[in-house]
Amino acid sequence: MSARILLCCVVAALMMQPGHAGAQGFAGLGTSADGFAVPQPGVQFQFPADHGPHPDYRIEWWYVTANLQAADGTDYGVQWTLFRSALAPGEAEGWASPQVWMGHAAVTTPSAHFVSERLARGGIGQAGVSAASFEAWIDDWHMRAAAPSGEVSTGSDGLARLDLAATGDDFAYDLRLDAKGPLVLQGDGGYSLKSAAGQASYYYSQPFYTVSGTLHLPGGDVAVTGNAWLDREWSSQPLAADQTGWDWFSLHLDSGEKLMGFRLRDSGAGFTSANWISADGRLGPLPPGAMTVTPLDYASVAGKTIPVRWRVDVPAKGFSVTTVPINPQAYMTTRFPYWEGPIRFSGTHAGRGYLEMTGYE
Repeated sequence: MSARILLCCVVAALMMQPGHAGAQGFAGLGTSADGFAVPQPGVQFQFPADHGPHPDYRIEWWYVTANLQAADGTDYGVQWTLFRSALAPGEAEGWASPQVWMGHAAVTTPSAHFVSERLARGGIGQAGVSAASFEAWIDDWHMRAAAPSGEVSTGSDGLARLDLAATGDDFAYDLRLDAKGPLVLQGDGGYSLKSAAGQASYYYSQPFYTVSGTLHLPGGDVAVTGNAWLDREWSSQPLAADQTGWDWFSLHLDSGEKLMGFRLRDSGAGFTSANWISADGRLGPLPPGAMTVTPLDYASVAGKTIPVRWRVDVPAKGFSVTTVPINPQAYMTTRFPYWEGPIRFSGTHAGRGYLEMTGYE
């Protein structure tokens, strides 16, 4: 049996577990965490070790979104994501590894949305993450730390400069990311609540990347510059069982400030969380409910009705904006499908960002 066929069997087994039913949260993320480690408040992150994998936790991701522009002013978006999912806690060598890896890559243009997905099995060199000399990879896709000369950086802040690359059937990109600000610990020192019942993740970000590089598209190569945001999360039960999806915003304000906020939808009023990040990287956590998000317009996307224009309000910051997608059809046609794409916003503040929406049927 080939590695790919075996991997597909493993993924199918994961998806058929009771925890992947709709009643267990989007994509089974509300499944009981029995046997796995669970995030606790007050834990101090350790870098560079925490840039790497945490195999005692069930789910983890390394997630980059980039808002880019060409010389003619055309907007583009790029996504690069590596997910680790565990069949059992811990790690082992070779085929005994319980770790499954999945990669998503996308390029969004005003008229097209290109998507690619990769699957790999842990323990046999198909995918993984190295912390000390940071590199995350799946097949030939990579996100790796690089010094100005192109040599690998082994400093404690291994995410300060990254090379990012992915290739799909009809697109590719090669990007250089340079951090112009510090890492940000989301939530309470990196402990990010996801529900009133106490589900949580460990969560930190690097929202201060500037970007330069090239998109390789069917119409030709496009040189781009812009901003990027990296999110790192790991958990074992990040959702409550009745949370069916989320609406997540990462916003780059023209002032240099940033806003990260999300709403997790459930059978009631939902759960919201937001952090205001100053231009120099100081975090201002906001109390639950401080941010409200209101859908304004809907679009038919992949046969689903999905809200694509939003109002985002944070009254304590005098913040009220309307978001507009670069391409309303930015749908990730992956095994667990979702909407993700670049947005612009205007109102009391202006800028660009990314919106991710899951669980819309």
